[in-house]
Amino acid sequence: MPRRGPEAGNTHTFSNSLGRHLQYSQTGSEESFFTKTCRVVHGALMFRKILKVTSKNEGDIINIMSDVEEAVRESGIQEGLVHLFVQHSTAALTTMEFEPGVVSDFRRALSVLAPDDAAYAHNARWGDGNGRSHVKAALVGPSLTIPLANGAVMCGTWQQIVMLELDVNAGRERAIICSVDET
Repeated sequence: MPRRGPEAGNTHTFSNSLGRHLQYSQTGSEESFFTKTCRVVHGALMFRKILKVTSKNEGDIINIMSDVEEAVRESGIQEGLVHLFVQHSTAALTTMEFEPGVVSDFRRALSVLAPDDAAYAHNARWGDGNGRSHVKAALVGPSLTIPLANGAVMCGTWQQIVMLELDVNAGRERAIICSVDET
């Protein structure tokens, strides 16, 4: 099978239309190339990294701010947008003040919108008992876009980026695509 992506151990330099350069080294396997890439798209740099987040329980709200900030640093991009997308239909992304009171209030609000004891057609069809998980995830949404200035995400002082684990069958690794795009 032909390799897709750069050969392991190679260093690549990307240049945008403004003449800015970003060097990216491929030191891992082909699989890791698709976990972290950088390329020029329409004259602008685009960096992508897959963030792995492990949950333990339904209702976990996991602060991923430091993971996103690390990806931004790795990208070398100073001005642009950070796009996040969780690749699961029973997880979601949002921003909030990540403190116990807000976390508790948010969990309660979601349980009012999609109660545990409600009858869900999904449960009747599939028998997996996670109809409420799908509803909660759809209400919050799988993606976020955040401005980037001077190499930092432009979240407010008390605003953190979080992933919501909403599946009744929690305790697994979730993949979040983090793209940092130069504007």
